[in-house]
Amino acid sequence: MNYTLHQLQVFLKVTQCESITKAAVELFLTQPAVSIQLKNFQDQFDIPLTEVVGRKLFVTEFGKEIAIAAQNIINEVNAINYKTMAHKGQLAGRLKLSIVSTGKYIMPFFLTQFLKENQGVELLLDVTNKSKVIQSLEQNSVDFSLVSVLPDNLKIESVELLQNKLYLVGNTERVFRKKSYSYDILNELPLIYREEGSGTRSVMEKFIKLNNLPVRKTMELTSNEAVKQAVIAGLGYSIMPLIGIKNELKNETLQIIPVKHFPIISNWNLIWLKGKNFSPTAQAFVDYIRSHKSEIITTHFDWFERY
Repeated sequence: MNYTLHQLQVFLKVTQCESITKAAVELFLTQPAVSIQLKNFQDQFDIPLTEVVGRKLFVTEFGKEIAIAAQNIINEVNAINYKTMAHKGQLAGRLKLSIVSTGKYIMPFFLTQFLKENQGVELLLDVTNKSKVIQSLEQNSVDFSLVSVLPDNLKIESVELLQNKLYLVGNTERVFRKKSYSYDILNELPLIYREEGSGTRSVMEKFIKLNNLPVRKTMELTSNEAVKQAVIAGLGYSIMPLIGIKNELKNETLQIIPVKHFPIISNWNLIWLKGKNFSPTAQAFVDYIRSHKSEIITTHFDWFERY
């Protein structure tokens, strides 16, 4: 056998994505390049690693075993690289975060300079909904999570980053002339919800229940981006985080509808399990956040603070 580290990396990514196309995107390679590397790797085994059924790629049981071995090999290679950099006095290692979907508008700004200053740090960032974010934290498979609703069932520590402001929004077809509307307007506007498990939905439903608000639910969608596009298309209205609609407000494809006692406010928090033993990389990152938080907010979120 004469497989290369690159082939191991490609094969592992294919098994994780269960798709050559998706693997190519994540590896920044062309689809034919991934297919060639996968074939060259497969040719070294008499037993199939993958199979295609109805145009869908599946990993065989043997392929799953080889994927585990490939992951172990890649981990060892990474460990060698990290140790080499550490001996040179450079910070090196993996930084693993899980963030809720709207966190993608926030977290990159708290990461960029840290990663530029520490080029030996490898970032693993999972963007998903709140329930999966909490699950990854509970399983201790990440260093940190970013949430706007703190979990009730976990002992955690946290650093508060930024307010999360939720407004009632719609497209710009209808003109709302009052400076402030009562909650009654929610009874006449069909609302688009996020899916169960979403932090945005959790905050929204808690506010609705607390104030006994009359609402008309019209549909449920699985991402803030999908909700945004549905609102722009005129399929309904929604209560959305301000952080994700900056460009749409600027371009006047969305508008904030002024409602009494809005916005609904929660807080973005970087959280981790209480008592967690940080790696040097994780400790350096949380120290960086504590030291530079105010500067980052002033530089990148001045527009947000003005609303």
